[in-house]
Amino acid sequence: MANYLAQFQAIKNTSDRLVVAVEDVSDLWPSVKEGLEKRLPLKKASLNNKTRNPVYVENLQAEFILTTDSRLRSRFPQEQYLFWFREPYATIVLVSCEDLDEFKTILKPRLKLIVQNEEREWFIVFVSKAHPNNDQATKNAKKVYARLEVDFNTRKRERCCKLDLNGVDASFWEDFDFKIVESIRNTLDRRAQFYEEEIRKMSEQRLMPVWNFCNFFILKESLAFMFEMAHLHEDSLREYDELELCYIETVSTPGKQRDFGGLEHGDDQAALLKPGFKPLSQIVQDDSFREFEFRQYLFARQVKLLFRLGRPLEVVMRGYSFIISFSKTLALHENTLPFCLREVWVISACLAIISSTSSTYDGLAAPDNEKEFYRLHGDLYSLCRIKFMRLAYLIGYGVEIEKSPVNSASLSMLPWPKPSIWPAVPEDASAKVLAKEKLILQANPRMKHFNIQRKQLPLEPSSLLREANRRRASLSVGNLSELIDYRQIDGSGIDGHQKFSPSTTNSMSRTYSGPNLESSLSLDRPMRISEVHVAAEHALENTVTDPDLLKSLSSLEEFEQKYMELTKGAADNYHHSWWKRHGVALDGEIAALCFKHGNYDLAAKSYEKVCALYAGEGWQDLLAEVLPNLAECQKILNDQAGYLSSCVRLLSLEDGLFLAKERQAFQLEVVRLAHSEMKHPVPLDVSSLITFSGNPGPPLQLCDGDPGTLPVTVWSGFPDDITLESLSLTLTNTLNTDEGVKTIKSSDAHILKPGRNVIKLDVPPQKPGSYVLGVLTGQIGNLRFRSHNFSKGGPQDNDDFMSYEKPTRPVLKVLKPRTLVDISAAVSSALLMNELQWLGLIVKPIDYSLKGSLLSIDTGPGLMIDESHTIDINEYAKTMEDKVHAHDSNTITENNTHPLEPKQLYIENGKIALPDWASDTSTTLWFPVHAIDDRMARAASAVSCADSPHRQNMVDGMRTIALKLEFGAFRNQIFERTIAVHFTDPFYVTTRVANKCNDGTLLLQATIHSQVKATLCLYDAWLDLQAGFVHVRKENGRPVSSFFPLVISPSSTAGILFSICIDNMAIAADQNEVVQAESILNVMYGISGDRSNGAHSPTSLKLGSSDKLFFKVAIALQRPILDPCIAVGFVPFSSNCLRVGQLINMKWRVERLKDLEASPSSSCKDEVLYEVDANPEIWMIAGRTMGHALLSNARGSRTEITVTCMPLVSGHVRPPQLGLPAMDDANISCNPPGPHLVCVLPPTLSSSYCIPA
Repeated sequence: MANYLAQFQAIKNTSDRLVVAVEDVSDLWPSVKEGLEKRLPLKKASLNNKTRNPVYVENLQAEFILTTDSRLRSRFPQEQYLFWFREPYATIVLVSCEDLDEFKTILKPRLKLIVQNEEREWFIVFVSKAHPNNDQATKNAKKVYARLEVDFNTRKRERCCKLDLNGVDASFWEDFDFKIVESIRNTLDRRAQFYEEEIRKMSEQRLMPVWNFCNFFILKESLAFMFEMAHLHEDSLREYDELELCYIETVSTPGKQRDFGGLEHGDDQAALLKPGFKPLSQIVQDDSFREFEFRQYLFARQVKLLFRLGRPLEVVMRGYSFIISFSKTLALHENTLPFCLREVWVISACLAIISSTSSTYDGLAAPDNEKEFYRLHGDLYSLCRIKFMRLAYLIGYGVEIEKSPVNSASLSMLPWPKPSIWPAVPEDASAKVLAKEKLILQANPRMKHFNIQRKQLPLEPSSLLREANRRRASLSVGNLSELIDYRQIDGSGIDGHQKFSPSTTNSMSRTYSGPNLESSLSLDRPMRISEVHVAAEHALENTVTDPDLLKSLSSLEEFEQKYMELTKGAADNYHHSWWKRHGVALDGEIAALCFKHGNYDLAAKSYEKVCALYAGEGWQDLLAEVLPNLAECQKILNDQAGYLSSCVRLLSLEDGLFLAKERQAFQLEVVRLAHSEMKHPVPLDVSSLITFSGNPGPPLQLCDGDPGTLPVTVWSGFPDDITLESLSLTLTNTLNTDEGVKTIKSSDAHILKPGRNVIKLDVPPQKPGSYVLGVLTGQIGNLRFRSHNFSKGGPQDNDDFMSYEKPTRPVLKVLKPRTLVDISAAVSSALLMNELQWLGLIVKPIDYSLKGSLLSIDTGPGLMIDESHTIDINEYAKTMEDKVHAHDSNTITENNTHPLEPKQLYIENGKIALPDWASDTSTTLWFPVHAIDDRMARAASAVSCADSPHRQNMVDGMRTIALKLEFGAFRNQIFERTIAVHFTDPFYVTTRVANKCNDGTLLLQATIHSQVKATLCLYDAWLDLQAGFVHVRKENGRPVSSFFPLVISPSSTAGILFSICIDNMAIAADQNEVVQAESILNVMYGISGDRSNGAHSPTSLKLGSSDKLFFKVAIALQRPILDPCIAVGFVPFSSNCLRVGQLINMKWRVERLKDLEASPSSSCKDEVLYEVDANPEIWMIAGRTMGHALLSNARGSRTEITVTCMPLVSGHVRPPQLGLPAMDDANISCNPPGPHLVCVLPPTLSSSYCIPA
């Protein structure tokens, strides 16, 4: 069966569609050919796949071939058995007959003979030639077709259909398509079953000696090819997958030695997309095929099917996996293959897969599939790039390859080619060797910026020189001197290219394994590295047949161009996938090449991407390799902002990545640029270098409105001290984000030392809330910088340990507004009016220091401070006594807990500076004040005070003191309060006539009421009488009693009697003489009291001294009304039923008793001024209480004054009184003459207030 491989290959090349045989019985093919071929390809053909499940094929390709065609008739039975897939899948029998007898005698027997083959799928197409207008012919054709159906149709299947040439019915074509598809489906199922059965039988013999893989392959691929022609690509692909597994298992079975292949010209180019690259007959080997060509053939067949299925993604996935696995297979046979065939084949395979899938990918896949597609393309580009760099390194371009982490990681793990014998140097290659040596010697590794010294990363797994010489057949493997060039070594040099010193070279001895030293020296001298490159280049020229690859390796410029193309391809595809980091890493290789050719702008952009990736991933070792390159590009481009940022990032890396002098160089660059004139200064972000945090411990607490000093820990990553010209920090209120951020500044220069620094910043008054640190900004020279990273505050014993604060800890808490201090009067009782008194103020700090505070005192009208006296200050303590035993709930005590502190202060311009010792304790300030009242006190009638006790006018004795306390660290806190202080006379006096004798003598009683919380001592009292009154017995006005001195306790009273009489002589005297209108009571007294309780001895007197004080009271004495001018009478109420809440009219009748001419001295005029006096707690007046009433000057004229009022309390109360202020009381006659009472009933009951029983 294996002998038919060539024919099998030819059949596959010519058979690409299903064959439908046409048996033309009646020579009808020329008439129906055009109509039948128009039905191809078949639309929506329903076929069965290998698992007998229906599959709809959109466009099933087929071909109509006459049975008389040589393509169907020149086949032997054996060929039909082997290549059954090319046999017809349906047979169409074309017949035509118009005579029924002819059909029965001639046509029917012939048709029976044609359809007797049971394996053939057939159906009959009866072609009617009858014209529609010929009824007889049409009738005969119908009879013949009816007989045809009876003879050849069965119950299970109809095998006949009718085609009318003169009028084709649309239903015929539907029936025709159905029958032809049905025939193809049945044939396909039968043949698939046959092939499967044959394959099963052959598979059972796999372990037997008669097993032949070629026979198995022909059967398996015949089945796969049949599925492919039927457009059942999934089944065909599955057959090829099974065939591949079977072949791998076959070649992996130990046994006979097989040739691998790959030794022919052109084998270096992968044939993954060319199934016909080599005929199968050329790669057959005994009972199998050569692995090198056959595995590529199978993969090419799979790729063809995948493309037809529209799966470029699967092509890439399978292609990458196949390249990797086949590369490993090539490595196993590398010693028998041409030099570097493995690397060259991988390059061509990757490029072929990339080219084919890129052109067929429509970009309409799902996002995940699209990303995977680009990721696989990136992997192919990357693999091709690595192999290409390996070839370039072999031919001497390694000195120009960037020694980057990406290239080092790829090439250092990629083994060298392993030929059985390393290629030898061609005979006429001296010029090339010299050129290679010159290239090596002139290649100087580029020094990194800042003079950073680093051991360059290797690009080779081991020394190429050693590997090449080791694989030379005539050299000893273990002799070191044979493997070392006399000018170069491979140990510590850069990729084996470091020059060796002459002293070291001379110290080495060469030993040879051969007996003849001279012959060994000339014949077996180890190759130098330049010779290794030349030998490898010469061998590659014999291996590589691709002109594009040869061109790429022909010169350094061509190599760099191809290298850039592959690197960009890998990077771009990675960027479109989810492996973006791989793309960014390759951007660094693009940047290195751009930098080499002076394209610094593109290099900087690519380096920025790489640095961002490494920084984001935390790969600081890799970042330390790339960041200096970015800084160098930015410096060349004069990008000062970027260059500064790169220097800061270099300083932010771990200390062990750079030497101390290198880090100092970074700092010098930062300082140099900071103090230079920058064209476009921008804020520099130093978050990774300068960090900050609050100090350990509780946050700083300030009261509302208080400034403060906030200590901040600043960590400096600079290797040396650095000076900050200014520094500011933002604070964020966590409780009220609407306020924004607050900035605190420090304009002083600060020197940051490496490591931890504590800087104190002045905090102005802030609003209440909890504040956290925000952004640290400052200035270094002309450079503004900012940092938004929090310091990593570590344990106390290790300043270098840092950990992020999560959540951010508050550093400042500003308390809500509260009372910080309280100032109140030390005494609430009244002080003496018109005397110098001690006024006490209690200054009480409330959890706040009053250190350095200043108290300003501003007195109101009628009050003054005597600044000539010193001010006493004492510590104040307030205790609560048990109410059962206490006389007062509050007691004030003075103690001297600070005996060494000054107890006396001075007031200047109304301001007092409080001492420091009083900053945290409550104190009492005593300072002298003098309340002034020029009015003379007046005595009241005891009769008028009978129903309502005399009440002192609080307003007249009230004085105010405005206090302003400035306190706090900067006296920023202000406490203002106005305190009312009550001053009063020592006593008030009430008078009454105690007794009226028959001789006209009057006993006048003066009752003295104490108004102060102090003991009063009356030393003397005398009465200066007004005109019209004289003392009895012409005395000097002394009282009758002589019990002086008289002591009056607080809230007590004392009475004094005076004996007076009316002086008739004085009444008859000249009335034009100015006389005293009121009597004056003179009292000489003393006071004994404590300033902590109220009134006390004036400040100018010593406590307990006998100095006397004087007090005068005016007493109005009224003579009897002998000749009145006006009579005022109270009009009785119309009803005696007065109730609380009822409005009533109070009426008074005023009558003139004398004519104005009869009494010219009278003050009466044509109107009279009246005033209504009522107790506001008893009566509510509705209307005016003062006014003028018309009253004629004629005698007997009358008028009524009416006032509406309402009683407020019930009981016997005194009604409002009508007074005439403009007239002397001696000229007024009242009725009733004295105070009287009226009865006021309670208000009537209201149902609203009734409580049900």
